[in-house]
Amino acid sequence: QVQLVESGGGWVQAGGSLRLSCAVSRTIFSINYMGWYRQAPGKERELVATITSGGTNYADSVKGRFTISRDTAKNTVYLQMNSLKPEDTAVYYCNAVQGLYGYWGQGTQVTVSS
Repeated sequence: QVQLVESGGGWVQAGGSLRLSCAVSRTIFSINYMGWYRQAPGKERELVATITSGGTNYADSVKGRFTISRDTAKNTVYLQMNSLKPEDTAVYYCNAVQGLYGYWGQGTQVTVSS
């Protein structure tokens, strides 16, 4: 079992920055895949960014603005979000895949005003 706890969401004006954190209940060395997803009202959940031992991957809509990273000493994955736009408003979820199992955090709200 893996528990994920997101934090760092909030309200920001367009052009601003936020950093989301995902605290993981076990060493992230044992986790194959971690990612950030988001879900805006009335829309499906979508992939934002992923990180594996092979590298990182980003949705086209956030490339050049968002950066996913991890701190193995703190068992935490981050999502640095710069140049935020109103269309980035959503609940952001942390996801982890270990073996055959996937885990989700409870989500953190990000609201970007124009």
